[in-house]
Amino acid sequence: MPNQPSPSLEVPLPITLADVRDAAATIRGATIVTECNESRTLGGILGCRVWLKFENLQFTSSFKERGALNRLQALSPDQRRRGVVAMSAGNHAQGVAYHARRLGIPAVIVMPIGTPMVKIENTRRHEAKVIISGATFEEAAEFACAHARAHDMTLIHPYDDPLVIAGQGTIALEMLEAVPALDTLVVPIGGGGLISGMAVAAKSVKPDLRIVGAQAGLYPSMHNAISGTRLPTRGDTLAEGIAVKVPGRITTEIVRRLVDDIMLVTEDQLERAVSMLISIEKTVVEGAGAAGLAAMLSAPERFAGRNVGLILTGGNIDTRLIASVLTRELAREGRLTQLAIDIVDRPGQLAAVAALLAEAGANIVEVSHQRTFSVLPAKGTLLELVIETRDRAHLDDVMARLGASGFKAWLPGRRISTI
Repeated sequence: MPNQPSPSLEVPLPITLADVRDAAATIRGATIVTECNESRTLGGILGCRVWLKFENLQFTSSFKERGALNRLQALSPDQRRRGVVAMSAGNHAQGVAYHARRLGIPAVIVMPIGTPMVKIENTRRHEAKVIISGATFEEAAEFACAHARAHDMTLIHPYDDPLVIAGQGTIALEMLEAVPALDTLVVPIGGGGLISGMAVAAKSVKPDLRIVGAQAGLYPSMHNAISGTRLPTRGDTLAEGIAVKVPGRITTEIVRRLVDDIMLVTEDQLERAVSMLISIEKTVVEGAGAAGLAAMLSAPERFAGRNVGLILTGGNIDTRLIASVLTRELAREGRLTQLAIDIVDRPGQLAAVAALLAEAGANIVEVSHQRTFSVLPAKGTLLELVIETRDRAHLDDVMARLGASGFKAWLPGRRISTI
């Protein structure tokens, strides 16, 4: 989406700065004013100054509880008694469940099939009734709306609700208070609640501030709505928290008027961002929460010399998935590599390969022989290794040494497919 001039705030919007300030007063003391710290290392890599807002350190590990609490506090006594329904891929669910329990409000949470188990279990831990229904977020939303009508409960929408939007906008107020010099905010986009609230607050306080959205390339719904494109929305994304096929009506209006740019990020870029935040900042962030950094990594020249605020929106990611992301990043960097070597099937060949790798400074992590299921001649053996090297240059040196010693070696796993 090309850069667009920010329109005037004189035309009424669905929410105002006053709404966001009211939300800040409503949630004060029940949510954390998270740290907003500069990352000198990321700034050096990206060629700008970068401040990180650690919303992954909220009690439910996500910013979502801000909007959820602001909406819950607006319920009438009768609505509180009858309870609430929410649909969510995880973070909104936990925010609603946690604060509903605190306030004594019965809560039913509808989550789509495929929601990460860590998010399901964390929601149940807050004593909400969890219903798994729908292959997609949209199908889960249809079920949630029907359930709310059937049981006369209040639906707490994850993003297309003015009170929810205003609650999420409190993040921008905190960031600008902590770092008045910020001139750019990079914000993940799913349904648009976060970026809408932040854009209203930030542009009202600092009209020339630039707002950039970061959306998963597999789910470019808001990008399509604003740009008029028809890019497909499909597949499994690391950023399931922003995997929304249809953005909100209210949020789309605000994004169209206030957001300067929307960048699409690939799965490779999301994985790299998650890995970098763990290795550099020592903080765990889910795919959706790392989308802002992924966008900056994809085109650092667009942020050169600027003062950029990034929101680490959530940290609810399965530990097995973290392990996969980290090892895949090691593979991309040439630090962990699968090798296939055609060797003669006779004693001493494995020892010779092992000695050569040791001399080259490579570490063998895994080893296996394949004699039966191979296209090699009957007297040949396929030796499969996983080795650890320092970097890509070191790997290239190891490959050169193998070739110089007469071994035919190749890298069947060198390239990890990307979207």
